[in-house]
Amino acid sequence: MLSRMSVAAVPIVLIMMAALVWAPTPAASQNAAAAITFHKDVLPVLQKNCQSCHRPGQIGPFSMLTFKDTRPWAKAIKAAVVSRAMPPWFADPRHGHFNNDRSLTQTEIDTIAAWVNNGAPEGDPTAAPPEIEWPAGGWQIKPDVSVDLPPYPVPARGIVEWERIAVPAPFKEDTWVTSVEIMPGVPAVVHHMCFGFQKHKATTPYGEYQWMEVPRGEDGTMTKPDGTTTGPRDGVVLTRVAGTTEVTRRVGRPTVYHEGTNEFCYLPGLPFEDYRPVNAGMLVPAGSDMIVSLHYTATGLAVVDKSRVGFTVTKTPPAKKFLPQDGPEGDSAPVERQQANATLAIPPYADNHPGPLAKISFLKEVELVWFRPHAHVRGKTVRYTLVYPDGKEETLLYLPRYNFNWQLTYRTSVKIPKGSKMLVQFTYDNSTANKYNPDPSKWVHYGGQSWEEMGTPNMGFLVDREADEKGFLVER
Repeated sequence: MLSRMSVAAVPIVLIMMAALVWAPTPAASQNAAAAITFHKDVLPVLQKNCQSCHRPGQIGPFSMLTFKDTRPWAKAIKAAVVSRAMPPWFADPRHGHFNNDRSLTQTEIDTIAAWVNNGAPEGDPTAAPPEIEWPAGGWQIKPDVSVDLPPYPVPARGIVEWERIAVPAPFKEDTWVTSVEIMPGVPAVVHHMCFGFQKHKATTPYGEYQWMEVPRGEDGTMTKPDGTTTGPRDGVVLTRVAGTTEVTRRVGRPTVYHEGTNEFCYLPGLPFEDYRPVNAGMLVPAGSDMIVSLHYTATGLAVVDKSRVGFTVTKTPPAKKFLPQDGPEGDSAPVERQQANATLAIPPYADNHPGPLAKISFLKEVELVWFRPHAHVRGKTVRYTLVYPDGKEETLLYLPRYNFNWQLTYRTSVKIPKGSKMLVQFTYDNSTANKYNPDPSKWVHYGGQSWEEMGTPNMGFLVDREADEKGFLVER
């Protein structure tokens, strides 16, 4: 008869024996790794997560469309994915859910690493998935309609302030826009390019750049940081007609201005907004203008940027409609924001300095569908905390390492009750440990240039189209 101890040991012994029987031998592990090939295993991962940037005409430094394109970069690809430097994605997975998360799973990372470790074999080309038919002309989304912005000469050196220009929207009738892509001609010099739609005004000239004179010291720093560097305040307005070099000056306010010019943006790492997957769009009335906000950065080489804007449209009104933070033209804004930008002052060598807290009050019920936090080169972390009307708090997005070079949109779907508040906290790293820091010995204040700082808590909202239209009529 077996003792209690020996009986208890039997399952353990059996498990150990099974492990010995079924544990893969070193040869078996090597065979499994050897079975991983480019066409069968690696290419599907590249198609899903990498090729949107790594193909001709895009921002990736090399193409990953074919084995011939990819093989010379195999070791670099392994290092980038194992360290999770690529694909770029910065949201802490413990907070929120994002339907455009392009980070690799551990299985995908292990597949690429094993492929490289085994010599990066090509394998059978017939095992490859069908090629993705990427749009021609460098587009991420094939446009139904496109607009060419005027060519912009960017100087080799000097400070280029934020400018605005009005361009007629390309729609002859009321149109539902379902996606927008801004394609810069020379991405290296484009700090940002954003626009919003506005009904044409008799006072709005076409083809004229307008910007405010910003008082700056010898080092380029804004001498009066007031937190409203781009607003329509009184001051000296500078203007230049597109295609000319003559600049005129006048005292007053710009006539090319619209609060909602950040509705659609190009930022490094952010080429488009697409509402088609959620059956949504934005109604653009006939006769509207595009008020485009431009900010270029000199890089030491004079270039001419020729940017384009592409749209997809639908004739059938979608179920949901996009609601700008500042509200549709002629309607009230869905949120109210408080943020003391003028108080931003980052001390020299500070490695974790909190900026002024943004407090955003929700004035109506909306569906939050994206975050687009914006800071400059000293941005370190960003946290969005939703406070429900009953006081419950929930972190919806936390970026433990903000990256100015990859200003991503984080797409989600969260129902926000009226009366809720969003608290958004940016922190900044002005220390020597920040490799992007141009000068850690200086105080840093709010401003529009990359060596100054911002902390803009952009968000995008949707509402039910029919319900919102009924509510609009009732309010009127």
